[in-house]
Amino acid sequence: MTQQKPSWLPIGILLLIAIGAAFVPAPGAAVTEGINTGDTAWMLVSSGLVLLMTPGLAYFYGGMVNHKNVISTMLQSFIAMGVITVIWVVFGFSLAFGETIGGVVGNPLTYFMFQGVFDGKPWSLAPTIPFALFAFFQMKFAVITPALISGALAERINFRAFVLFMVLFCIVVYAPLAHWTWHPEGFLFKYGILDFAGGTVVHMSAGWAALAGALYLKRRKSHIEANVLPPANIPYVLLGTGLLWFGWFGFNAGSAVGASPLAVSAFATTHVAAASAGLSWILFDVTRGRKVSALGFCIGAVVGLVAITPASGFVSVTAAIFIGTISAIVSNIAAHWRANSKLDDTLDVFPCHGVGGMMGMLMTGLFASKAVNSVVVVGEQGLFITGDFALLFKHLIALALVSGFAFFMSYLLLFITDKIIPLRVTEEEERVGLDISQHDESLIEA
Repeated sequence: MTQQKPSWLPIGILLLIAIGAAFVPAPGAAVTEGINTGDTAWMLVSSGLVLLMTPGLAYFYGGMVNHKNVISTMLQSFIAMGVITVIWVVFGFSLAFGETIGGVVGNPLTYFMFQGVFDGKPWSLAPTIPFALFAFFQMKFAVITPALISGALAERINFRAFVLFMVLFCIVVYAPLAHWTWHPEGFLFKYGILDFAGGTVVHMSAGWAALAGALYLKRRKSHIEANVLPPANIPYVLLGTGLLWFGWFGFNAGSAVGASPLAVSAFATTHVAAASAGLSWILFDVTRGRKVSALGFCIGAVVGLVAITPASGFVSVTAAIFIGTISAIVSNIAAHWRANSKLDDTLDVFPCHGVGGMMGMLMTGLFASKAVNSVVVVGEQGLFITGDFALLFKHLIALALVSGFAFFMSYLLLFITDKIIPLRVTEEEERVGLDISQHDESLIEA
């Protein structure tokens, strides 16, 4: 096994955090006034479901890469559960949901080291669940977002560099976007943008960061030589899709922050959109002379889940059929274009999450209905509901703004990361595979 140069800095940072945490005062009595036990129970389940999505993503991505890179690809998702959790507790939650600084980002000291979280009053938009539960529910969104990016960089990214980029992305891109969109004082929230569960915050940000990463890292040698190895394990992809689909009920229905009719509506639209999109993807493949594939149905279903995410709490079940079907076709076309280009987005993260997220934001502007969710303003319902163009116009503005911010900031962070730790593995490490070169572990026993 190869020996890596020792580095004390990462463990030193973690030890400093741990020592500092030991001196944080214990919280006072938890606030119980107004807390609903049914809502609390549902949100505990939802938080677990959203966390399950990250291992699901690991299997989804791990099955699609070649056999030399399965472990490394899966670990890039699992490591997010460790890294982002610690950042979220220390100051990440404060950046996203702390006292606003100009509607752009939260004050990092508001809930530093989670002070005031366990004994704080419930969040204004989630008044029936403990504040700490809201904080942990949101943590799971922060965990999976940088993990999504890894699929575009697979088979050529230096693992340590990816972890550093993940940290910077969470701080500089994800937390501000969450503040803009979901904090009552965030400027996109006040502008009237509707993003029920993360079309802009999660999927568009990850999709555009993936595109930036694919462009920055450039093509794999195997991609240049048109010698890309087949997926390592299609059953892994099927398993990952099942876990993602199941976990997505917490992702979307949980964003109702209570056991309510709205949660039921979001649950229903989530399932219907995924089913429609899975069918749409494989049937569109059939029109081009391709066989029905397990991989195609899985990718299509995930695209449907992505597209319905921002709209899930604002649209009807019938609208979800349209959203899933059309979004899958558009993403399929984008993935087909990507495959015939020189862009090496290994697992089509941008065509699926970036394009799917943008389709979801546009579809919300078409189908958002006050009958589904009372927060929808009467004069700003979906274009197809009452003919109002106002909401769609706002979503077009937000789409352009978020896309530019996520892409250019991610590219800058990649550049900074590359100067600290080289992002790209060597040609020899790429040839051997990242499982061996980065971790001295292998899916296949010698």
